Amino acid sequence: MKRILVTGGAGFIGSHLCKRLLDEGNEVICLDNYFTGSKENIVPLMDNPYFEAIRHDVTIPFMIEVDEIYNLACPASPVHYQYNSIKTIKTSVMGAINMLGLAKRVKATVLQASTSEVYGDPEIHPQLESYWGNVNPIGPRSCYDEGKRCAETLFMDYHHQNNVDVKIVRIFNTYGPNMNPDDGRVVSNFIVQALKGEDITIFGDGKQTRSFQYVDDLVEGLIRMMTTKGFTGPVNIGNQNEFTMLELAEHILNIIGSSSKLIFKDLPQDDPKQRQPDITLAKKHLNGWEPKIELREGLFKTIQYFDALLGQKSFSNPTL
Repeated sequence: MKRILVTGGAGFIGSHLCKRLLDEGNEVICLDNYFTGSKENIVPLMDNPYFEAIRHDVTIPFMIEVDEIYNLACPASPVHYQYNSIKTIKTSVMGAINMLGLAKRVKATVLQASTSEVYGDPEIHPQLESYWGNVNPIGPRSCYDEGKRCAETLFMDYHHQNNVDVKIVRIFNTYGPNMNPDDGRVVSNFIVQALKGEDITIFGDGKQTRSFQYVDDLVEGLIRMMTTKGFTGPVNIGNQNEFTMLELAEHILNIIGSSSKLIFKDLPQDDPKQRQPDITLAKKHLNGWEPKIELREGLFKTIQYFDALLGQKSFSNPTL
């Protein structure tokens, strides 16, 4: 049994990771300030005697004896990370410093949940880990993009200067149950609007692309990265299958059987036109890891979750 700290453990991804780690027989400490995380996400874990939830902000130092640290704490959707941009960048940078300092003291392995946003609006496609990115350092998304880039720098500096065992994972668009219905991400937006019979909001012409991975595939990648010896990353964890926003909307409307119409609005500043991971490095170093769940199957499970959450009962006879 390992003692594992998960910062942001009550969030969308963190809650799934906590459950998986508990299922594997570990002791898990969930650290969260509940800004975007939700207690509802971790209520099913509370009866497990090896699970502990602590309300704490990672910008403040935290002391505990652990074997591993997954640093997931940070708002990850534009609506939330732009709400308080200064707080967002402090969470990324000061949170990284505090978790790295803890890992150094207790000799724990620490994993940084970085993001595909470090590539900005990419000029190469698909994106390789060797690509340095095309990021606007003073735009509305900069607090998140540059915060995560700085966190990666800190992780490598602690690794080289203090010999801290670090792991860096660049997470591409992920979806699944426990997402916040108001987080402003495209999958949750489309699903909630379709379930309510509202118009589906498409930004731009809808031809910009994303690569969507189901949360279970991501959690598998995070755990494999943590347990892989001699590899720090950064490594892309995402699904290589690429879809336009129009194709995503079509899938969701088809599964739900919704009559929602598509409406188009201006594309937000610095919103990337293409986003697709090259996962060659992950396959090589993470014991052949690759996504298993196709988009339609993952959307089906996610729609079921949101339908129950919203109490819509508009998805009572679903079919894949």
